[in-house]
Amino acid sequence: MNRKIAPWMLIGFIAMALTGFAQNQQLESARKKLEASDFAGAKAELTKALDANPKDKMALRLRGEARMGLEDFYGAISDLTFALELDSTFAEAYWYRGEAKVALMDDESAILDFDKAIKFNPKYINAYTSRGFAKYNIEDLAGAYFDFSKALELGPPDADKFFNRGVVKAELGEFISAIDDYTKAIELDKTDASLFNYRGVAYYNIGDFNKAIADYDAAVKLEQNDPLIFENRALAKSAKEDFKGALEDYNKAVELNPEDPETYNLRGVIKFNMEDHDGAIKDYTIAIELDPINPVYYDNRALSRTEKEDYQGAIEDYTSSIELYPSDPETFYQRGLVKLQVGNKYDACLDFKAADELGSPEAKAAMKKNCK
Repeated sequence: MNRKIAPWMLIGFIAMALTGFAQNQQLESARKKLEASDFAGAKAELTKALDANPKDKMALRLRGEARMGLEDFYGAISDLTFALELDSTFAEAYWYRGEAKVALMDDESAILDFDKAIKFNPKYINAYTSRGFAKYNIEDLAGAYFDFSKALELGPPDADKFFNRGVVKAELGEFISAIDDYTKAIELDKTDASLFNYRGVAYYNIGDFNKAIADYDAAVKLEQNDPLIFENRALAKSAKEDFKGALEDYNKAVELNPEDPETYNLRGVIKFNMEDHDGAIKDYTIAIELDPINPVYYDNRALSRTEKEDYQGAIEDYTSSIELYPSDPETFYQRGLVKLQVGNKYDACLDFKAADELGSPEAKAAMKKNCK
């Protein structure tokens, strides 16, 4: 027997269809706003959709994304958790919630979410990449290496994937293999200065200073406002004893970032090697003003003051260094040598003794020679 649809049933079906159509339209509108980075507009649109249907898991997922764009990470986690209560296999929601947790520096918990995302979607490239970053953050370099490799295996290859794995390889001391990954990244994107910069650092670490400088040159052509590239090139030039070239690069790095104490310190070292002790002292002094608790800066200034025969100033700097870091035998030894220069043999021998107790063979020899 044929059954006929009652008129009231037909009206109900039409109403449901229209409601579903309107809901889909709202979601599509929200997606477009997300793509345009209109996170506030997307959130408002999705809130309307959820007012009509509080159990729409996709609307919750999308509003979670909008809240992340607004840096409301706790709100995002709330929406995404609700979506996962509605569907515990929702891989996208696990991934977005993991990303929100990473933003809150809760990497351990984020990794658990990325694990779930991968469990329910074993080919989820973004989840492998995000888990790789989270593992990198907690210094699980082997785990990060695996995840970045898996993202590459799933493909398609791109510069970022090779770069990510290259960074981890370099952290693991696998510089030659890292160079291979950076090279592949550069083949895919020749416009990114950071790729050349990182490969330059890898070449520097294997002692190939010429190739390192060539990469830094390429990076500088692409990006003239990054002080780190100039500083890296200065280090490579310094390793080749091209002190003039290194000085030019440190000058540029200081010009671009006049608040970095380490750049002044490194420039001071170059000036020391060029026997410009006044210039070196000036740079070390600026470094100390910017970072008064770094003992290395006092040690370096003491060396230049010693060269200028400002022995009292050198002793004061070594004393400051020892107060900051009392377990460095070299500082005691050097202060002892300066005290010998000013005829204070008794105090010099005390310093040599302290350096000897901390394990300095030079101090032991100095004691035998000077301290009877």
